[in-house]
Amino acid sequence: MFHTRFTELFGVEHPIVMGGMMWVGRAELVAAVAEAGALGFLTALTQPTPEDLAVEIERTRELTDKPFGVNLTILPAIKPPPYERYAQVIVDSGVPVVETAGSNPEPFLPVFKAAGIKVIHKCTSVRHAVKAQRVGVDCVSIDGFECAGHPGEDDVPGLILIRAAARALTIPIIASGGIADGAGLVAALALGADGVNMGTRFMCTQEAPIHHRIKQQIVGNSELDTRLILRTLHNTARVANNAVSRKVIEIEAAGGEFEDVRELVMGVRGRQAMAEGDIDGGIWTAGQVQGLIDDIPTCAEVIARMVCEAAELVGCDLIRMIDGMGATLHSADLVRGVK
Repeated sequence: MFHTRFTELFGVEHPIVMGGMMWVGRAELVAAVAEAGALGFLTALTQPTPEDLAVEIERTRELTDKPFGVNLTILPAIKPPPYERYAQVIVDSGVPVVETAGSNPEPFLPVFKAAGIKVIHKCTSVRHAVKAQRVGVDCVSIDGFECAGHPGEDDVPGLILIRAAARALTIPIIASGGIADGAGLVAALALGADGVNMGTRFMCTQEAPIHHRIKQQIVGNSELDTRLILRTLHNTARVANNAVSRKVIEIEAAGGEFEDVRELVMGVRGRQAMAEGDIDGGIWTAGQVQGLIDDIPTCAEVIARMVCEAAELVGCDLIRMIDGMGATLHSADLVRGVK
C-alpha cells in the first residue's frame, strides 16, 4: 500500500522498521515483525558470543522465511566485544541487511559490501548522516531527541531533524523517535523520510521477550515518564523514569563521575529488570512515545492498523483536496513516495 525507496531497496511490504534493542531484539520478536511485512533486527550484542548470534539467526529463520537483519552497535570500550567476529558471523549467515550504530561504520563496510549486505546506519545528527552517506551506507536511520536510548547531544527533535536530513541526503531515510501509529508514519513520509523505525512501540507487544509488568508500565506511562541520564558525562540516554534513573540524575547533579553511577547503569541490571519485571531494578530504555501507547497487541496488529490508519489519513486528505480544488490527484501527491 505504501511503496517507498525503502520498501523497494529492502524487499519488504511496509516501510516500517524494528531497530536493534539491547535485550529485546531476539528471534521471536524479529520473526513476528518480518511475518507482518516489516523489517526487524536481531541485536547482535544481546547474544553473549558470536557463536550464540549464529544460533539466534538460525532460530529466526526457523520462524520466518521473510527478510530480517542484524544490528551491530560499535562502541569504544576498555574491553570491547569481538566486533569483527560478530560481523563475520553476519556475513557467513547470509543475512541481507545490517543496522550499524554507535561509531563510524566505515571500517566494517568492505566486508559487508563484499557479501552483498545492505547497511543502514543510525544517526542522531545531519552531519553524521551526511558522513555515513559519504562513506557508502545504503540508508540512514535518523533519531530525533524524543527517541529511547541515545539521542545524541544536539537535542534536535524529529520534526526538524527528519526534514533537515531529507534536504541534505540522497539515500533513503528512516525516521526514528516519537512514532507509534499511522499518523506518525504519514508525518514522517511527508517530512521526506522513506519509512519509520519504532522501538518502544515494539517493546510493548505480545511477542517482545520482556516481562509483562514492563509492558504494563509502558502503557501506564505518559510522555513525561522518561529521564535523561548521563547528560553531564556527554553520553545522554533517554530511559524510563524509575528509582534507578532518578538516583543517577541525583548523583550527576552532585558532581558525580561515571564511576559513581557505574553499578546503577550496568547493562546486566537492566536485563534482569526487564526479564523479571522489576520496574525499579535497573535502567531500561523507553521513549517519550510512551504517551501514545495504550495497549499490548501483537506485532501483526500494530503494523496492520498502523498502515490502515495511515492510508485512511492520506485518503481523507486526498478527498478534501479534490473537493477543494476540483482536481484529480493520487495519494502520492500528498505523501512523497506513496503509490
